[in-house]
Amino acid sequence: MDLPIGGRPHLFLAPMAGVTNTVFRRLCKDLGADVLTTEFVSAEGILHRNERTSRYLEFQPDERPLGVQLFGADPDRLAEAAKAVIDWVAPDFIDLNFGCPVNKVVSRNGGSALLKDCPLLASVARSVVAAAAGLPVTAKIRIGWDSRSVNATETARILEGEGISRLAVHGRTKEQGYSGEADWDVITDVVQAVQIPVIGNGDIDSAAVALARWSQSGVDGIMIGRAAMNHPWIFREIRAAFADQGSDIVTLADKWAFIEGHCAKEIEWWKGQEAQAMKSMRARLMAYTRGLPGGARLRERLQRVETLDGLRQIGSDHIAENAA
Repeated sequence: MDLPIGGRPHLFLAPMAGVTNTVFRRLCKDLGADVLTTEFVSAEGILHRNERTSRYLEFQPDERPLGVQLFGADPDRLAEAAKAVIDWVAPDFIDLNFGCPVNKVVSRNGGSALLKDCPLLASVARSVVAAAAGLPVTAKIRIGWDSRSVNATETARILEGEGISRLAVHGRTKEQGYSGEADWDVITDVVQAVQIPVIGNGDIDSAAVALARWSQSGVDGIMIGRAAMNHPWIFREIRAAFADQGSDIVTLADKWAFIEGHCAKEIEWWKGQEAQAMKSMRARLMAYTRGLPGGARLRERLQRVETLDGLRQIGSDHIAENAA
């Protein structure tokens, strides 16, 4: 887990529910992401080994290094889940979710709710680190619950003291959700407050921004979430920028080829269930339209697409309509 590498920070794909399954993770890995993490999974899902959890945990050897992200609020159950998932899929690290702002998670005292209860947060980290028995345990936090309780440096020191080996910090509070700007000054404060590697997350939407934030904050790694959903080439572009090399321009035809390939791989993952796979891809297709010409009309057509051939036709029409 040494960071950074080759004169640049490691690039992390942020775990995102409903987005970062094994198919999308591998696509981002091919484009330059260094470290991957599963969608978050509940401790109870792990312990019951249900089918949905099994799909969340599915990964291929070429995705390594890969971590499994757990959420929950019961230290004992999370410790059991950590042991179980290590035995089940042998990840490279366990990641603890202390940052999710979604109410259905927070209402169960999980995710960012633990930022309001530092003793419980410490207990969770301590229990999971002990249960992991030497496998690295990392964590992801937000800078605080709200603007009146920004406590990221305190939280970071607690987690470091409990044996957390790497920390990702999203520069927003729970109250902000995904609105407003990420506060990289607080991320910088966290870097200066602890000795463990710190990964910065929030508003990294271009190579130029990645370079600026890395230079400003001194983080050991950059984590990219929402920007990767509509422009996964960002990983390749950041790598090129750190190497002081120009990155290839992604054409409209390139984008459609990628989208088609993503859908084809999703169908394969769904074991040929084309209708189910295409339905599962609709939200991803909406994300891919961001910034494309004629996006509103395009989204209207994509909302109804049910087959790969139908997608190909939409892509062909869109390329022809926007030909120079």
